Amino acid sequence: MAQEAAKQEAAKEAQPKKSKKGLILALVGGLLLAVLGAGGAYWYLSQQNAAHGDKPPKEEKVVVKEPVFVTLETFTVNLQPDPDDQYLQVDLTVQVADSSQADSIKMHMPSVRNRILILLSSKKSSELLTSEGKKALTNEIIAQLSEPFSPGAKPQVVNDVFFTSFVIQ
Repeated sequence: MAQEAAKQEAAKEAQPKKSKKGLILALVGGLLLAVLGAGGAYWYLSQQNAAHGDKPPKEEKVVVKEPVFVTLETFTVNLQPDPDDQYLQVDLTVQVADSSQADSIKMHMPSVRNRILILLSSKKSSELLTSEGKKALTNEIIAQLSEPFSPGAKPQVVNDVFFTSFVIQ
């Protein structure tokens, strides 16, 4: 029996010791795969959320001002001879920035009408018949009405001028 025990011990010593190196490499490799998989999943999910907007977009509160219009009385003026005498009858509506501008225009209505009458009476019918001529007239009216009504006063903010009636005879 003693011999058998000695043989078993000799066999144990003769067997090469199993290296733990393979086990460590397997654990490190598994851990590396787990970390890479988690990183890849995080990146993929972050890209999906960015594409679909995981956060609801911020709603910007844009205050839209209602347009303010001032309707002017009908203008009837004699046009410059081209070659015959003709007259222009036009109805205008002016769009201004706010109600304070509308009040200012209404308060200075004699000056407004004077400026527009002088401008209209300086035109020839051939200048006003085309759409380009009407657009140019619109820009000139805006320029006239934007000038301050008194020296040192603030200029008016006139956004647009609309022709609601336009007759040349």
